[in-house]
Amino acid sequence: MLIMFKVKNYASFKNEAVLDMRATSYIQHPSHEIPVDEKLCLLKTAAIFGANASGKSNLILAMDFFGQYILSQLMNREKENLLNSKQVKKKVIPFLLDSDVKKASEFEITFLNNDKQFRYGFECDSDIVYSEWLFIDDKKVFERTGTKIIFGRLYQKILGAYKTVPAERLYIAVLDYFLDRADKKVILDDFISFFTDAYTVFAETTFEAGNYDMCNQWLCFDEIAENQVLKRQVEKCLQMLDTGISRIEVETKDRIDVHTGRTKKVYLLSIVHNVYDDNGNVTGEKILGMNHESTGVIRFIVYIQNTVRMILNGGVLVIDEMSARLHHMAEKLMTDIFCSNQNKKAQLIFTTNDVSLLNNNQFRRDEVMFIEKNRRGESKLYALSDLKVREDATFGKDYLQGKYGAVPDIDFKKMKKI
Repeated sequence: MLIMFKVKNYASFKNEAVLDMRATSYIQHPSHEIPVDEKLCLLKTAAIFGANASGKSNLILAMDFFGQYILSQLMNREKENLLNSKQVKKKVIPFLLDSDVKKASEFEITFLNNDKQFRYGFECDSDIVYSEWLFIDDKKVFERTGTKIIFGRLYQKILGAYKTVPAERLYIAVLDYFLDRADKKVILDDFISFFTDAYTVFAETTFEAGNYDMCNQWLCFDEIAENQVLKRQVEKCLQMLDTGISRIEVETKDRIDVHTGRTKKVYLLSIVHNVYDDNGNVTGEKILGMNHESTGVIRFIVYIQNTVRMILNGGVLVIDEMSARLHHMAEKLMTDIFCSNQNKKAQLIFTTNDVSLLNNNQFRRDEVMFIEKNRRGESKLYALSDLKVREDATFGKDYLQGKYGAVPDIDFKKMKKI
């Protein structure tokens, strides 16, 4: 589960932005909280609003880049084609609207996985890692400046033999390559499994290509083919939304991995619709490929599949522009699932322009966040709970009236001149 994500000098975020998932002392909507211990309680959702070009997508891109950068650096897994390191590095984009452009961007995450708390971050540009740090349960594992590494007292014995790190590599990638299985289990296994299994980010650019082969890749989780409970839950959600879909058909095919040249089995999803006669009676069914479905339905299947998987297993689902191509009721359904009592260990973080969701029946004040960009092109992230807002306020109406900021400053008088 995510506790906090920080980004600095990336895209429109010149100064540090902090996405804080720690719950405040509000008593509204107790089902929206995940109790961790006596001192820590986490939010199940964070809804981020803001004007176009305010920086909402840049925040999601930062979270997406962070996970990609880590996975692409893991040398033991490069042959498995997790990600291409060179392509990922090109995505480091510092804040450029400054007379003194600083090259390095900074990222940090704090999360819980398997009863361990990790705090990890790094500072990098497209070529070099300038600094890096890892703490487990508030105990220092290592801190790196340039290629010099200082170890925490508890981890000196395990890591002391690995003092060399290439300037362009993350130190965790070195450890992933060299540590034996026992030491890796102590330090890295739970760290890496968070990013491979429990941290899923859908940037809006994910869907822009409109490539149905890519859609099939997103839809082909082994779990939905092999886990009948997951499959039935996804089908139930599709039926609840009145999509006309009766069930999901899973097909197994052989494909050649373009990177390894080896043949592997993959699962492809097809959608089953009922066939009716003129009297409205079901006479059969038709199996259709994903290219027959609308982009909205495809998105919903991608999202709801991840939603159900995370409700069952735990995790963090991050979605940019969740309202794009998705009906309000579909967006609300997903939000309600995450906020329900059945969810014990999953979180949803999303940006949206659907102001109809912005009300105190749907969210607490600490679940609502805004991103605003100033005239210098600098984005700022803040929560509704940072402002002096009553719990019974009409969030959506007040937001549109500009009381919370993060709305476009439109000069309607100039419309007459257009």
